Amino acid sequence: MLTAEQIKTNLDKFYSIIEEHIAEPRKTQLLDLYKSKEEILTLAPASSKASFHNSFPGGYVDHVNRVVDIAITMSDLWNQHGANTDTFSTEELVFAALNHDLGKLGLDDEPRYVPNDSDWHVKNQGANYKPNTKLPFLPVQDNSLFILQSAGIALTLNEYIAIKTHDGLYDDGNKAYLISGQNESKLRSALPLILHQADMMASRVEWEKEWLDKIGQAPKAKEVKPATASQHKLQTETRQLKAIGNKANASLLSALKGI
Repeated sequence: MLTAEQIKTNLDKFYSIIEEHIAEPRKTQLLDLYKSKEEILTLAPASSKASFHNSFPGGYVDHVNRVVDIAITMSDLWNQHGANTDTFSTEELVFAALNHDLGKLGLDDEPRYVPNDSDWHVKNQGANYKPNTKLPFLPVQDNSLFILQSAGIALTLNEYIAIKTHDGLYDDGNKAYLISGQNESKLRSALPLILHQADMMASRVEWEKEWLDKIGQAPKAKEVKPATASQHKLQTETRQLKAIGNKANASLLSALKGI
């Protein structure tokens, strides 16, 4: 859960990212769009269930800010290892990260998720939120692109594909973009892959912060100490005995076959 102060700080950071990285006219268009949805934006969760990630008021903005930060770091990492990051701009990277989950805010004045009024589902399934039945179904990424289109905000092809495929191969619909045996049909930019990795890492970090201490971590591997001289001698003798035994077994099997 976040405090009111943390929610306000995250919201200020969200707007500052737009101010810093997005050029006009899209800067003003995005600010107008998000401020028209500010109440929903401020309190929206990042997911509907506690077992997912950031399923609490303010979780959406917290998640998006984290995805932006990781995407920038991830882009630098790809560049350090020789990837061609000239195939996309920093603005495209930030724009796609900022808007990848925009569809989770719903449509117009209707949020996508509403607080669950079923205490049983909240207690037993962690379903803190439920879908708003006033809205027609649209996958999050399609709803994101529809909202941007409706607001008259232009996208580059890089941004469109990155937002469309940000769930990676968790979404079967992305296979046409992400699986190819031909060079000509592979992605021409690493941007969609970087965004997917940033989103996946952010979601994992958020889940860990909420749950890892509660459910317990995996046992740590025991330290393997180097074998002493006597242990090494014993291991060698054991291997030799096994080899002799294998040869003896082979001879015995050959004799049995001849009976």
